[in-house]
Amino acid sequence: LRNKFPNSQIDFIIKKEFSELLKYNPNLTNLIEFNTENGFKELLRLKRQILKENYDLIIDIHNNLRSIFLRMFTGAHVVRINKRVFKRFLLVKFKINLYKNAIHVVDRYIETLSNFSIKNDNQGLEIFVPEDTIEIAKNKINFSDKNLYIAIAPSAKHETKRWLPERFAQLGDKLAEKFKAKIILLGGKEDEDRCRFVEEMMVSKPINLCGKTTLLESAAVLSMCKLLVTNDSGLMHIGSAMKTKIVAIFGSTVKEFGFSPYGVENIVIEKNIPCRPCSHIGRNKCPEGHFKCMRDIQVEDVFNACAILLR
Repeated sequence: LRNKFPNSQIDFIIKKEFSELLKYNPNLTNLIEFNTENGFKELLRLKRQILKENYDLIIDIHNNLRSIFLRMFTGAHVVRINKRVFKRFLLVKFKINLYKNAIHVVDRYIETLSNFSIKNDNQGLEIFVPEDTIEIAKNKINFSDKNLYIAIAPSAKHETKRWLPERFAQLGDKLAEKFKAKIILLGGKEDEDRCRFVEEMMVSKPINLCGKTTLLESAAVLSMCKLLVTNDSGLMHIGSAMKTKIVAIFGSTVKEFGFSPYGVENIVIEKNIPCRPCSHIGRNKCPEGHFKCMRDIQVEDVFNACAILLR
């Protein structure tokens, strides 16, 4: 957009908890934070702000009830994402796969700009990290050019997207032993118990940064890592933006939904069992009770994928 419209005001609406990831993006004019904790009152405030700005164009990459409300009666030209909801519904509910190929959500976002002759620059995702944040991250891991760093992000928002923590611990030990690697655990404050369990289970003690870094600091740490091993999670996408090689473990979700690692060398580990996918975002527990989508993924499966990317 910035290359196409170099003199335009380009504003981005983002949830407050994620705003630091776009704070230093030079392509944006204004970053408009949206605090979901304030409920409908916040939605009304945001609506008034949008009306006041009198935008010529609104690009809606959510196309849900909230975003529809925000763009209604603005007078702006609106382009919106094609979410391919019907195909997703058939795949989740009836296991009928009409996806001929997995079109990544990033490419679907860029599809919304096709009428403006804007194409993918194939440079992948971007997060702009300032130098002082990089220095903070280096200090937190006692960075040395001589070390090989591998990050492990053992959690995810939903339980059915989380590989077994004891297997993450076994994997971490194996990677530390075979590749003489420094293992770094990453996650938010809500993931601290899970990361602590992984840390306590490991023989070769990792650098546990879970709950101790901001999202931007986590991005800086990932930029120093040769590899990230992760579930289908937000940190997986941050790793993609930092151009880190990724081994991603998928349980209840599938690549067809378009949320796999993007623009980097990656291997997705998944088991093709009949009940997958049971959701497009994940569940709090396995609806079948056996959790085979994750339990069938062995440490050796993930380690072998790591070894391929570390060659």
